[in-house]
Amino acid sequence: MPSLLPRRALRPAVLFTGAALIVSLAACGSSGTESSTTPTPSATASTAATVEAGALGVRDPWVKAADEGMTAAFATFVNDSDTDVTITGAATEISPMELHEMAMANGKMVMRAKQGGVMVKARSEYKLEPGGDHLMLMDLAKPVRAGDELTFTLSFADGRTQTFRAVAKPFTGAQESYAPGHGEPMPDMPTSHSPAP
Repeated sequence: MPSLLPRRALRPAVLFTGAALIVSLAACGSSGTESSTTPTPSATASTAATVEAGALGVRDPWVKAADEGMTAAFATFVNDSDTDVTITGAATEISPMELHEMAMANGKMVMRAKQGGVMVKARSEYKLEPGGDHLMLMDLAKPVRAGDELTFTLSFADGRTQTFRAVAKPFTGAQESYAPGHGEPMPDMPTSHSPAP
């Protein structure tokens, strides 16, 4: 009789442990199935918000290599959404930045801040290129050498931001000179340039 008591005491413990293990496995199986087949509501909402907000694709980003002073960054922004997207600013660690355009004023080509930012229309693209709109690096804290990779952060009218990286390239183009000041004439600046190499 004394030897049976421990066995009787163990039997409920074994049954309880077995039941707990079955419940635990069932819970894991059901949650794994749900997460693999049906996205959570928060994930669905986040994806929809990104599409509706019109996140931009960034194609062929590059920076004109420069030893000091000012230089510019270029890229093609692609908007695959059904909503217009307006870029209101840009930033990088090595320089203050502005959105600039090249425009004719009093018969001369001038460089100036682009008022209202850059709008990338729905289902379209917007090209920044030498001799046209560009991201202006105003006062380099260090040289930008060919092969250097810079990180840029775009700010949008809706308060979002987006980062991208661009590699520096040597580029003489049509000998454009990014002179300081807004609305300054650009010497011998044609209205179009060949693309970067």
